[in-house]
Amino acid sequence: MPFQIAHLLFIALISLIACCTIMFVVWLWAKKIKNAGVVDVFWALNFPVITLITYFLSEGFETRKILICSIFLLAELRLGLHLWQRVIGHIDEEEGRYQQLRKEWGDKAERNFFFFFQFQAISNVLLAIPIFIITANPSPEISILEYIGLAIWAIAFIGEMVADQQLAAFKKDLENKGKVCDTGLWYYSRHPNYFFEWLTWMAYFIFALASPWGILAIISPAIILYLLTRVTGVPNNEEQNLRSKPEAYKKYQQTTSSFFLWGKKDG
Repeated sequence: MPFQIAHLLFIALISLIACCTIMFVVWLWAKKIKNAGVVDVFWALNFPVITLITYFLSEGFETRKILICSIFLLAELRLGLHLWQRVIGHIDEEEGRYQQLRKEWGDKAERNFFFFFQFQAISNVLLAIPIFIITANPSPEISILEYIGLAIWAIAFIGEMVADQQLAAFKKDLENKGKVCDTGLWYYSRHPNYFFEWLTWMAYFIFALASPWGILAIISPAIILYLLTRVTGVPNNEEQNLRSKPEAYKKYQQTTSSFFLWGKKDG
């Protein structure tokens, strides 16, 4: 077991070096084009890099490795390509939340963005803990917990994809300029895409519970929940929406859950 833990730490270290290097190059590019929003794209695309490193270096049961690496790769490639279309499609225009950070940080913006980008690389590796644990599991049997994890993952994957498509379609309609998207899944939550992203990580945690040391995987949904609801997700998005459409968004806040999918509240 000590050897196995040492091997997991080795895989995590290689992954960290790879992610930090990628984010350093991305920071240089972001500095040149004055658009820090590209960090979102490569935060998602760092996970496929970690997946490949883990798959080839881990020593667990091959079928399980293929299963978890496939769904992890599929989810993060979908998210990365979605973000690529959103950010790269408007590469000359930095997203409002990053414009705001640039204003707040002033002449220290580029330095602070460097550390921000590196923090994203560190978060990539921390969030990948379930994958490190699962791919090290030598058991030749797929357990009921792993099947439950797969089922939850499928719901989360479809839910996030639908939420992203609904928002993209809403924004594409010029008649909706200045309005709030409150249809489909967005009727039940102000951030259904973030909710399903978190649910994806809960699925990995449940999947990991069937493996030795699997309880440690709780760190991933805990971190992603904190980041989405307290740091870079909901707070920044809410601030930007309140700046761009204050009255409509305040009304939306009064009637709709910020994260979980609940029924409407009285406004």
